[in-house]
Amino acid sequence: MAETAEAETQQVDGRRAARAERGAARLAKQIGAFAKAHGGAEGQVAYLGQMGARIVLVGEDGEWGDLVAPSYEIAESAVRKSGITLHESFDGEFAAKVRTGPYEWSRMAGIQVGGPSNAA
Repeated sequence: MAETAEAETQQVDGRRAARAERGAARLAKQIGAFAKAHGGAEGQVAYLGQMGARIVLVGEDGEWGDLVAPSYEIAESAVRKSGITLHESFDGEFAAKVRTGPYEWSRMAGIQVGGPSNAA
């Protein structure tokens, strides 16, 4: 009886690992496409709690984007598979590479300095 339960647990763990691997591969493909479109890329992974982890990408041209992974481990695996440089934090020279435009400035500062309101 115990052997059967252990075998079922191993089977479930194997399925979870395979699913995580497929998710990491899918994210790595998206990261690679972003890097290709922007002349290369660098990234940083931020823990989001139960929601998972956010992968922030900054292209060599200053464009940026992000992806959300279901766990920090899957996010790190995806970044490793993609081959981009991974930063520990989003500061200094890495943050200075981000190019922002009017949309970002109106969204970031809009509420505080008279920009468009978020209220309906």
